[in-house]
Amino acid sequence: MSSDEIGATTAGRSKQGGSDDRRSVRFLILWTTATLLGLLGLVMVFSSSSVSDLRVYGDAWHHLRRHVAWVAIGLLGLYAMLRVDYRRLRRLARPGLVVAIILLVLVLIPGVGIRANGSARWLGVGVASFQPSEFAKLAVILYGAAILSSRPADSVRLTLWPMLVVLGGVGGLIFLEPDLGTTLILGSIVACLLFFAGLGLGSLVLTGAAGMGLVAAMSLSAGYRRDRLFSVLDPWNDPLNTGWQTIQAGVAISNGGLWGMGLGASRAKWGFLPFVQTDFIFAIVAEELGFVIAILVVLAFLVLGIVGLSTAMNAPDRFGQLLAVGITSWILIQAFVNIGAVLGVLPITGVPLPFVSYGGSSMVLTLTAFGILLNVARQVR
Repeated sequence: MSSDEIGATTAGRSKQGGSDDRRSVRFLILWTTATLLGLLGLVMVFSSSSVSDLRVYGDAWHHLRRHVAWVAIGLLGLYAMLRVDYRRLRRLARPGLVVAIILLVLVLIPGVGIRANGSARWLGVGVASFQPSEFAKLAVILYGAAILSSRPADSVRLTLWPMLVVLGGVGGLIFLEPDLGTTLILGSIVACLLFFAGLGLGSLVLTGAAGMGLVAAMSLSAGYRRDRLFSVLDPWNDPLNTGWQTIQAGVAISNGGLWGMGLGASRAKWGFLPFVQTDFIFAIVAEELGFVIAILVVLAFLVLGIVGLSTAMNAPDRFGQLLAVGITSWILIQAFVNIGAVLGVLPITGVPLPFVSYGGSSMVLTLTAFGILLNVARQVR
């Protein structure tokens, strides 16, 4: 072998080694960041729920045991997605969307869907309950990645309209539960998919403007939605009703100061702030662990977003790229909506904080989807 051939072979191996290193770094950062958020979630679910669990169930570990079970199921889903080449998921796009629509219809049938807090969002499976809207997010991402990766990006008829039909059908069913927050998250995910698929800016702007008008109409279509929207501007206008959670979350965060009151020392969880282990767990994090840890949580989601988008940009094919974009945008947007509501800059929508909040369906589907993102990260160019 000549010296030139030896040099070329060495350079090729070096280039391949560098690619493998970058691939491993992306995978490691995603996995480590999500693991740290998950471990924080285990600690904070117990800390935030133990007081009410002891009072209601006589068992301070009630929510933690259920949370651990859901995390375990979610990790099984994550492991399964890591074992299967993500390209094989393309064939499940249409069946998955059909299943999601059927489940969302079943939720709305009286006597079948389980109603709680004025909404029918769950289906019962034995002693457990399942929220089909969480599965619908993954189904829409999978379907969107499948059709957008196989059609010309500049064709409005072949890309924009099919996605709007799917969003209208699935989002409309979720809105009827009613669940405006999840509907808006789903719409934002579809917008991200269309943007990264290469749809023209003009079409995106027009569609976005029409979507914002529709969101405004939906937000004002019911009295309680209007009250929640206006309470963001002035929660003290109705401090004992629509503004209560925003005010109490603000008090909890301010109590935490820079370094927090100490793990387990929260005052808000003693009945002042409802849904502390789900919608408002970030307030307890800030109260007990302080501003520094709360900022680190926000930075952790930013890291997930940056590395997730880097994974998408270096995916080996368009299907993998759009899968990574959809899943990353899902996690980022939901975290933004949850934290924004806790901070009082967005209306309260009732969506959990990914990897951290208590929530069976959300945790299982988020971890399963994250397994697909890790799968793509492991195969990037």
